[in-house]
Amino acid sequence: MYMAIAKPGRFWRPLWLIGAGLAATAALDLTGTWAVFADPGASFTAFDASPQAYSLPGLGLDPAQLELFAGGQQEFQQRWVVLLGIGGKWGRGPTSNAERCADCHVNNGRGHSPDADREMLASMLVRLSIPGEDEHGGPLPHPNYGDQLQSQGELGRVPAEGNATIEWQDHVEQFADGSSVLLRSPNLHFKNLSFGSLGPDVMTSVRIAPPIFGAGLLDAISEDVLLDIARRQQELGFNGRLNHVWDTQQRSLAVGRFGWKANQPNLKQQAGSAFLNDLGVTNSVFKLENCPPIQVACRRPRGMVPEQPERAFDALLLYLRALAVPARRHVDDPVVQRGEQLFAQAQCAVCHVPDMQTGNYAALVQLSQQHIHPYSDLLLHDMGEELADGRPDYAAGPRDWRTPPLWGIGLSEKVNGNAALLHDGRARNVAEAVLWHGGEARAAREAFRAMASADRAALLAFIASL
Repeated sequence: MYMAIAKPGRFWRPLWLIGAGLAATAALDLTGTWAVFADPGASFTAFDASPQAYSLPGLGLDPAQLELFAGGQQEFQQRWVVLLGIGGKWGRGPTSNAERCADCHVNNGRGHSPDADREMLASMLVRLSIPGEDEHGGPLPHPNYGDQLQSQGELGRVPAEGNATIEWQDHVEQFADGSSVLLRSPNLHFKNLSFGSLGPDVMTSVRIAPPIFGAGLLDAISEDVLLDIARRQQELGFNGRLNHVWDTQQRSLAVGRFGWKANQPNLKQQAGSAFLNDLGVTNSVFKLENCPPIQVACRRPRGMVPEQPERAFDALLLYLRALAVPARRHVDDPVVQRGEQLFAQAQCAVCHVPDMQTGNYAALVQLSQQHIHPYSDLLLHDMGEELADGRPDYAAGPRDWRTPPLWGIGLSEKVNGNAALLHDGRARNVAEAVLWHGGEARAAREAFRAMASADRAALLAFIASL
């Protein structure tokens, strides 16, 4: 579904290319045409703005796929337990962070950070590593705690690794017009550590759970498309880069596209990693429990391996691949249209790329050759020291983050009760998130800061329409 805004004698160009032209010429005039669309996921768009907007299947699934989708949805909601016969599916643990996928991805949306100081983390986790690289060039896990702090164990049998809390530090940022906004940054604290101090060399990174809808479409984008975007950005003075990470099944390096630092190569490995690290459930991708040598009780023999049956895992993967993207709203609103102009003018669209094409995707053929609008390039960018976590991840440096997709962002609070943004949830709304942008995005941040209040409101209205 397209509606074109055009001037006579002009031709249609994707918005991000218009933004690129602006960046190249330093022009500020959007006199060309740009795409106005309501279907960001192409045929996998859900025209629904209810709290279920992130949970609907795309069009065109056949009856067998719809049945598998329903089974995968049930698997996503499935409660996993550490002991047989206590009201769930056995296999969680020995250590874990949650009981089910939906604990962190409420209604398939993003996680949230605690508002109160020293409150336990929920729907978020802490990555851990020490200086150096593992055998594949990835982060080197902490010798006692692995690469993720596990806050749950098995009562009386396996101790939890420990707990983490956040203490917020506030500071005020000013806009050029004199108005201000209160920003917050997290200070991480650990307590109840069961296996000794983390040590002075530990590197940590707090991560909220990302939304999961549209993941199949992102999985279907070819490497060539991403390389072409990176090339175009470099011509404009930006430095979008692919991460290259270990593909566990192919036993080779592959392009990363999922995770806050693009540290997972495909949707299956992303899901398998979440099962293992978040739920403590082994699967066909990761068959060994996450038990560092010092954790003797954790390493005791267990039952079925893998704990997640392949048929159930396949259903879950179909569910994740087939989740539709919410439709845009208010596309005819002049304020929203003005905000879209400002979005390109501030060069936001250079990295939050509106237009992409999926390739051939055998895992779900209906996702093949779809023209989509994720507002992401899936590339790594230097976002400045203020957002740095100090923790490298393959080719992603301590200041690097993958550009998160913006599609569906305007429904976040309605769907799952919060609008937390950025990797650690420090931003409580889009304006705060923009003001944290540094590094390659510093010019865009300063353009936003310098806008008149009406223009800022228009840009935010555009993003809320996505």
